[in-house]
Amino acid sequence: MQLTYRGATYEYNPTVVETTATTVGGKYRGLDWRFRNLKKPPILQPVNNLTYRGVSYNKPGTPSVKPRVSMQEKARCLMINQAKHDRNRQQTMLNRASAEIGLVH
Repeated sequence: MQLTYRGATYEYNPTVVETTATTVGGKYRGLDWRFRNLKKPPILQPVNNLTYRGVSYNKPGTPSVKPRVSMQEKARCLMINQAKHDRNRQQTMLNRASAEIGLVH
């Protein structure tokens, strides 16, 4: 099937999936339905490393390769996150205490 998008024509060939009907089914809103099973598993598409404006990314659903992070960087992030958590907790406790004694309107 030949398609056109923004003036560019290309050939589209949808994949055909062979299925077998089962006896399991029923009726829903007056229409019959049946489960269908695949005869053979579909062929997986190859992983493409895509780039847009210099940024590499993968299609959704494909595993991405994450850069390795040093142990020092991991420790630094953990320490920063813990400090943020502690500050948020202290601020919440301070707000509650000031509300209890009536300093906040």
